[in-house]
Amino acid sequence: MKLPLNIRLEARGERSRVMVWLSPAIAGLATLVCGSLLFAALGKDPLQTLYTFFVLPLSDLHGWSELAVKCTPILLCAVGLAICFRAKVWNIGAEGQLLLGALVGSWLALSLQESDQWWNLPLVLLAGAGAGAAWAAIPALLKTRCNTNEILTTIMLNYIGLNLLQYAVHGPLKDPAGFNFPESALFNDGLLLPVLAEGTRLHLGAVFALLAVVATWVLLTRTFVGFQIRVLGEDVRSAHFAGFRAAKLVWLVLLLCGALAGLAGVVEVTGPIGQLVPQVSPGYGYAAIIVAFLGRLHPLGILFASLLMGLLYLGGEMVQIELGLPLAITGLFQGMLLFFLLASDVLISHRLRIVRAAPGATTATVVSRTENLPIGVP
Repeated sequence: MKLPLNIRLEARGERSRVMVWLSPAIAGLATLVCGSLLFAALGKDPLQTLYTFFVLPLSDLHGWSELAVKCTPILLCAVGLAICFRAKVWNIGAEGQLLLGALVGSWLALSLQESDQWWNLPLVLLAGAGAGAAWAAIPALLKTRCNTNEILTTIMLNYIGLNLLQYAVHGPLKDPAGFNFPESALFNDGLLLPVLAEGTRLHLGAVFALLAVVATWVLLTRTFVGFQIRVLGEDVRSAHFAGFRAAKLVWLVLLLCGALAGLAGVVEVTGPIGQLVPQVSPGYGYAAIIVAFLGRLHPLGILFASLLMGLLYLGGEMVQIELGLPLAITGLFQGMLLFFLLASDVLISHRLRIVRAAPGATTATVVSRTENLPIGVP
């Protein structure tokens, strides 16, 4: 069929700073609208379902404490990813780094089950963070020595990390007295993080996450290293001309991110779970990518974005219990949120222009005028 019009995507001269900061709110609103339509299509009352999803989980103090528990690993991973993304190092491997932190931390915790030394728990936490950093060192080495794409290497390492975890809980770390369930023995009390509020699962890991937010803000805004990271992300050539060592900075951001993700993993197994299980992470490392961008790579923005993401996890469990909806609806909301955020960002920096098609044109074509390259051909 002949279409007389072409759709072009033109770069705007200058992006609106107000719209840049409003973009997450617009994406959240669009997600709510589409979510309501989805619930209606499933035969559920949209208002009641949205209430069950977003309000009911926070109707009491226990719900707020569970929100903090959910936010802790996401926040730790997201602030680490923000450091990488500020340097334009696209680390997608927080999930694998989290799993390695949980695995190595659990192995050490099980090895120290019979010991009652006060330094056992700090040692386990350091081991988990170190394992995450070591896992992130692999893509750092490949990128700086072999110029490999860190997106591909970190994604592949996620799957390797997951399979290592599965091997451990089905093999060497499996509890011999666990009735053949794929899980480790429960850690003793000396290897568990202290609970901050009696009657809840809120643990010391939440404090670690808040400290990580503050430390990341100081690093990025108040230190010369943070300035180098930002310059590297803004313009690699300027960083070279200024004498900044790009390879060293790549190592630094990946190791920091890996350590924070590894800490998130070991905090989970020594906190609310208390043992190593295959479901130690329902995708916290992937959700942290959305959180980092939703928070505009700013530590304070990431803090609020992680609260929203934690609420999505809680709400997904709540609608599953109360309304019988599938738990996968949480991932659906995450996907819609990321889609609308990216779409908003594109429309903030570009405008759609409909122009008359050239003679003989038969399809609509979306073209970037600045680069004169087709970015989508239906």
